[in-house]
Amino acid sequence: MKPSFKTVSSSITAPQGFFAAGVFCDIKRLGTGKGSNKGKKRDLALIVSETPATVAGMFTTSQVCAAPVKLCAEQIKKGVAQAVVVNSGNANACTGAQGLRDAKAMAQLVADQLQISAAKVFVASTGRIGVPMPMPNVKRGILAVSQLLNQSEENAQQVAEAIMTSDTKPKQIAVEFKLGGATVRIGGICKGAGMIQPGMSATGARPAALPGLHATMLGFITTDAAIDQKMLQASLREAVAQSFNRITVDGDMSTNDTVLVLANGLAGNSKLKTQNSDLKTFQSALNHVCLELAKMIVRDGEGVSRFVTVRVTGAKTQVDADRAVRAVGNSALVKTSWHGGDPNWGRILGALGYSSAKVVEEKIDVAYSEPGSKKLLFSLKRGQPTKTSFAALCKVAAQKEFDLHINLNIGSGSAILYAADLTEDYVDFNKGDVTDPTTLGG
Repeated sequence: MKPSFKTVSSSITAPQGFFAAGVFCDIKRLGTGKGSNKGKKRDLALIVSETPATVAGMFTTSQVCAAPVKLCAEQIKKGVAQAVVVNSGNANACTGAQGLRDAKAMAQLVADQLQISAAKVFVASTGRIGVPMPMPNVKRGILAVSQLLNQSEENAQQVAEAIMTSDTKPKQIAVEFKLGGATVRIGGICKGAGMIQPGMSATGARPAALPGLHATMLGFITTDAAIDQKMLQASLREAVAQSFNRITVDGDMSTNDTVLVLANGLAGNSKLKTQNSDLKTFQSALNHVCLELAKMIVRDGEGVSRFVTVRVTGAKTQVDADRAVRAVGNSALVKTSWHGGDPNWGRILGALGYSSAKVVEEKIDVAYSEPGSKKLLFSLKRGQPTKTSFAALCKVAAQKEFDLHINLNIGSGSAILYAADLTEDYVDFNKGDVTDPTTLGG
């Protein structure tokens, strides 16, 4: 029986004991490219638990990772957090030793304001790469935001907006459910629109969920559930593996990808320490929160006009299924055909053929369907075109959202990827303008 939970408002401030706020302090004053250049928008945010919380995290596996990622990956070993400070407009990536000093200074500034240990303050950044942090502005922002913390829905919205770069809309969700007799909530926000194909692991070390995984994706989740740190980390790893690590907009992994979850235990449930029905309920709710947030990222991708769920079955192995689904979901030719509403199975087979997955041309099936529907329209059966009319296939492929089904028919491996089309708007947004240096660089 599927665990039940209901959607509630206020995202990260919905669980008991969490406070938040966002402010403008002009972090992007040095130029952050088109993605973050949106005028006087909030660009620094703070999330605080009234008590120390259990923390778990997943981080980019890029070999070039930002200073905040390095700091968080080290601090997470202690398993305790009480605050997260986030800025947009500057990634603090490729900034050397000074960048790490700046990330630590951000944590210390927050710690001083909240009168807690800097080791309990986590830092995340997103924006332009290779530009030093404007620390006077950051300090001013931290001093201001620490005075504005509260549990309102408005403040949760402020944080969701403050972390945005090329996003066009805030992304947030919260759910409520029962653990034993206790009412528990999980709330989350995220950002991301470009440079999206996260492949995160618990330490930032490779491999991530599967070998070959590829603006920044940031996610922050709060819960008032009481849960053991090892259980929380395992639960987050599972949730991320089937959500944030299953999306792609452009096939690029960021230097700053981070997901953090804080659990302060104020709901009063019996602490989750072992596998039982309560843990399964918690896992189901966390999976839902992460997947809904991840899908919001793809739907709001840079220039995106189509959301395509690519489903591969019948692969020789699970790894092969992942290789096949990513080859198709990241193919420029496939993605541009999606933009045109063209059910072009030839491009799909081309991508499968050059992938490192084992494929046999004469065994491949390709079909289209409405989102989540079991009624499939096959364009290809056993490597040969079907009699399904082109008009019928186009009718499905022209929709804003549809599912693409690929059965390799040589094994039991399967994989799913939530992908986007490739549009002229994406190219225009990302190509830069040599006459305007603020649009160039990281």
